[in-house]
Amino acid sequence: MEKQHRKFLEWELFGNKYHHIKEEVMKSTSILYLLLAVLLIGIASPVAAENNPANYLEFKGGIYSPSLSHDVDNFNNGNTTHLDSKTGFAGEVAVGHYFLPMLALELGAGYFQSKGSPAAEPGKTMLRVVPLVATGKVLLPLGIFEPYGLFGIGAYITDLDVSDNEGIFHGSTKITYGLHGGAGFNINFSKSMFVGLEGKYIWAEPSFGGQDIKLNGFITTANLGFRF
Repeated sequence: MEKQHRKFLEWELFGNKYHHIKEEVMKSTSILYLLLAVLLIGIASPVAAENNPANYLEFKGGIYSPSLSHDVDNFNNGNTTHLDSKTGFAGEVAVGHYFLPMLALELGAGYFQSKGSPAAEPGKTMLRVVPLVATGKVLLPLGIFEPYGLFGIGAYITDLDVSDNEGIFHGSTKITYGLHGGAGFNINFSKSMFVGLEGKYIWAEPSFGGQDIKLNGFITTANLGFRF
């Protein structure tokens, strides 16, 4: 009797696991079908193809403002030291495609950096990051003025250099993945040229020697774009 009861529980556990996997597969398939439908609608859209150029190239330059500071182990004779992160340069080049007048997808590559320094002790850190990002934009075309919201994912190639009393240490390059979201607007001088402002917040957390350093912060840029 006990053996049959155990077998029944095993079959019940297997059934629950099977239904959970089935639900996850169905959800993933539904999302895939939705993205495919959006892609087909965008390609077939005469509005995006006839009235305006369907592609754009955008140059972005501005600042990276970290919202979090970090600790570094073995800093200045083995101490764990708290370092404040400073605002640094940020830049990006992006190529995008309008699937609809209100929907665009862009791929970008860029660079941003931040210095860190302790409150009293000598020394500093330099954080250098190369982001490779994919961003979806939902736009509101209002003639010359075009506000939008954005959300995306990215891979962040990160280097951390540490300079303290014992010399300069160059950390190994790390690749981590994160999310970003934000908003901006374009001012359209013509169908083929625009300028704009954009702000986005990133979430990413690379690890150096088992020590997590969060990249969380704002990237604010002025943009120049060309449609083609």
